Amino acid sequence: MSNKSLRTKHPNANAQKTVHKSASNKQRSMSVEASASLKFIENFYMAMADKTRLRLLNLLRDGEICVCFLVDVLGENQPKISRHLAYLRSAGIVEARREGKWIHYRLIVPEDPNAARVVEDTLNWLGSKDNLRRDYEKLEAVCSAPEAPVTIMRAPKPDIFVQADVIRESRKDTFGNTEEFSDTPPPAPPPLRRDQNHELETFLL
Repeated sequence: MSNKSLRTKHPNANAQKTVHKSASNKQRSMSVEASASLKFIENFYMAMADKTRLRLLNLLRDGEICVCFLVDVLGENQPKISRHLAYLRSAGIVEARREGKWIHYRLIVPEDPNAARVVEDTLNWLGSKDNLRRDYEKLEAVCSAPEAPVTIMRAPKPDIFVQADVIRESRKDTFGNTEEFSDTPPPAPPPLRRDQNHELETFLL
């Protein structure tokens, strides 16, 4: 038998190598994808695992807010609040928008449906806590104050509070008194005196 015939390769050898290489690449790709998915989940839960970031999420529940209002409500310095917001942004939970010198943040719904469900459940949970409801009430008070602090005097108000101001002003223009729309029930009338009761009974008879 010649040396040439000994060096002859099996006709399926190249095909088998191609299949093996393809399978190896597929496994590597799946491993990278799984690792990336776990990294996203890790970042997502780490972003939620901080009380300041949870308070920020609670304040952002109804729309876009300038960072200066968040600083005022939480009583923290601006660099610290910005770091927490950057953490939430890297986790895909909030996004930022610049308007001149003002930076606005708003809550976004994660693309992953499981992450979106966690955010929704978290907001519902936060909304049930008295101290976090007080945070939001403080935000409303700061945004509606006739004389705002110097740090937020020229800052654009969140849309939800701008709309509330427009409604309030329109009521004043129409009725001249916003008490027409007060949610507080009117005071009960004083009880009738004995002689008034007698007069009423005589009239009814």
